[in-house]
Amino acid sequence: MSETGFQFFSRAFSTGAELLYAACLTLFLRPFLTERRRGSALLFAGYLAVWLFCDRSGAPQGSFGVLLTLLLTAAAGALGLERAAAFLLAALYWNARISSGLMAESLYFIAERLLPFSAEPLEAVYLRAAVLVVSFLLSHAALTAVMLYALQRQLKKQPFSLQWRELCCLSLIPTAGVLFGQMVSRLLIEFKDGVLLQLYERHPAFLAVVPMLALLFYAGAFLTIVFQQGMTALREEQAAYLVERQQTQAIRARIREAEQFYDRLRQLRHEMRGHLTNIKGLAHSGAYDALSDYIAQADACIGDVALALQTGNPVTDVIVNEKRQQCLALGIRFKIGFHYPESGAYDAFDIGIILQNLLQNALEACENVPESERSITLTGTRRGRFFLIEVRNAFTGKVRFGPGGLPVTSKTGDAPLHGVGLPNVRRAAEKYMGELELKAGKREFSATVLLQERNGL
Repeated sequence: MSETGFQFFSRAFSTGAELLYAACLTLFLRPFLTERRRGSALLFAGYLAVWLFCDRSGAPQGSFGVLLTLLLTAAAGALGLERAAAFLLAALYWNARISSGLMAESLYFIAERLLPFSAEPLEAVYLRAAVLVVSFLLSHAALTAVMLYALQRQLKKQPFSLQWRELCCLSLIPTAGVLFGQMVSRLLIEFKDGVLLQLYERHPAFLAVVPMLALLFYAGAFLTIVFQQGMTALREEQAAYLVERQQTQAIRARIREAEQFYDRLRQLRHEMRGHLTNIKGLAHSGAYDALSDYIAQADACIGDVALALQTGNPVTDVIVNEKRQQCLALGIRFKIGFHYPESGAYDAFDIGIILQNLLQNALEACENVPESERSITLTGTRRGRFFLIEVRNAFTGKVRFGPGGLPVTSKTGDAPLHGVGLPNVRRAAEKYMGELELKAGKREFSATVLLQERNGL
């Protein structure tokens, strides 16, 4: 390779290397972008723009990474990312890239010593240098891609949403790894009194120590993410248990209310005999004014224990009538076509959990809808050995579905206690070999639960 060819190769190599690294960053962040095609194009172009700016302006070493991280964090909204998530992803990218670079650098040093070197001819020197730097680039890019892929797979296991406190914890190790890599890269090659000094020549032990430390920084960042996801899953399980316990207590309270209601009906049945005797006596004596007042009082007494909606089961009666009263208070049109199955194959406790959660979600969704459009429709029908429960409600906005096909909650207050209602519905449905299906239309959201009769319940 001639000197002119080597100069051309050097310029092309620098550009090609940055294109390769830009592709690694884009592919790493792509699964987390809302609009993947548009976001990937913006990310790739932004990387190259920052690189060109730093290259043309002669910016100091390390400024490229800082500027790119700041740009990525500032433009997180346009990419569909939270700022905390964008910062962490950038820190993980640079940690993986620098750690893999230190590991590849040790391999480059070994390969440079193993390849035969000859001062003549000069073309062989240029060719040898070109082969070495291309080998370094390819090994570095391959190692970076593997490390980023492992991080990506782990991050995709849970919805990616961070609080700033969590960001500080997760970004501590990758940031330390980046600073360590920057420090070591400045020490790899030094000139002192016109003499080239290489770190691995002066301290051969560092040939193993440096890549090992780099790997530990990467592993530390990876394991911190695993630990944080485990803690998040544990908090979600605890929250789900707490909510399920609260719902269990609520359903039990509904059962007690239903028992009290029917006890009151039985009492009223016995009292009616006395009321009829009194009414006959007043009518026989001609005390019609007193008779009218007595009948009005008896009617009010009967109205106190009357339920507007009858579903065929005392537990579901109480739940549905309670939600009906809440709908009236919020100006929501409530339509019902629910009939409790008479087969006896379903536990009223489980049906109560399903109705309680679905109707509560529908009520909360309707609060964000103009009052003139608020509506909830509940249906429950038996078809052979199947029982179909459906709740449809008006809603506005967009529904973002997370892993498992369930909507991602947008509630912020007591966040761990939100987003567990529908999983409880799904668990109740699975007890009857059933399933939960959710559909979001333009102006309507529907939740359908299919239950199947099972012997031995």
